[in-house]
Amino acid sequence: MRDVLLIALFAFLGAAAAGLLGALALRALRHRSVAVSLTVVAAVPVTAMLAGTLAVARAMFLSSHDLTVVTTVCAMAAVVSLATALLLGRWVVARSNALTLAARSFGDDGDFAAPAGDATAELAALGRELAATSERLARSREREQALETSRRELVAWISHDLRTPLAGLRAMSEALEDGLAEDPPRYFRQIRTEVGRLDSMVGDLFELSRIHAGALPLHPSRMSVYDLVGDALAGAGPLAREHGVRLVGDGVDPVPVEVDGKEMTRVLGNLLVNAIRRTPADGTVAVAARRAADTVVLSVTDGCGGIPEEDLPRVFDTGWRGSQARTPPGAGLGLAIVRGIVEAHAGRAAVRNVPGGCRFEVVLPAAAP
Repeated sequence: MRDVLLIALFAFLGAAAAGLLGALALRALRHRSVAVSLTVVAAVPVTAMLAGTLAVARAMFLSSHDLTVVTTVCAMAAVVSLATALLLGRWVVARSNALTLAARSFGDDGDFAAPAGDATAELAALGRELAATSERLARSREREQALETSRRELVAWISHDLRTPLAGLRAMSEALEDGLAEDPPRYFRQIRTEVGRLDSMVGDLFELSRIHAGALPLHPSRMSVYDLVGDALAGAGPLAREHGVRLVGDGVDPVPVEVDGKEMTRVLGNLLVNAIRRTPADGTVAVAARRAADTVVLSVTDGCGGIPEEDLPRVFDTGWRGSQARTPPGAGLGLAIVRGIVEAHAGRAAVRNVPGGCRFEVVLPAAAP
């Protein structure tokens, strides 16, 4: 038993010395290629086995023949281990270099494509993560380009829409100042109308800026969708009568929601105004509300004839107004404000075509019972 313990002790000491030297070599070569590290890792167990064997052989006074045999066996094992480590290291380095070259495609408009061929689990996982990151970057670039396009269109449209009423206000004020106005009261009424339009546009811009900055103050309270829709219908009634459009709100379930009543009334008001202005005379605008699982779906259906399929994804973009023939005066901020307010309530806004028109839907979380 004592001999076995001595053999284990000498083998451990020799192997420990080899392991310590291998650790120091790995630390010194930590900035080198992974092939070098793999070679060192492969050399450590062979060297540890050889060192332990030599230590035991010296302590046990083995014959030179036996020692030569043991040394030869260890040397052959070392050769095979080092060759295998070098081949594995070169393969890993080649895969790593291919992945590095593929990752260089992450430029301003580049996309990542993982290199073909087998790879280790870690390199394959890294390739998948890079591919997922590439997709996220591509979507981010698309959103950035869409936002930049919306900003440019918004500036152009607002400049145009502001220029017209300002020119009219200037002409009317100069006519009143020079005493050339034949009907001053009519001029004053027109000036008040134009000022109201400008005030509405500025209010929309301010509201949209607060939404984009995440600074929209909300004061939610529990209320019935029935009351919310009733207030919106009452506010849109005069405009509907002026355009000869029927408002229908029969399909409204009295389900509870927890929202900011003022902001959500504005959401429904914007949807109703758009629907009324785009629905021909003698048409119908229908408002409905229903509960679906843990959400409440409010919908406004008009008779506009539908929206082109290519325009549907842009309906809620800032400044979008569609074709000029179907678009009422304004800066195209109403639907962007709708989406911003709805998303601030943890909901979502959507639009789809239906026979004869389109349907705008607002999905909100249902109030807890």
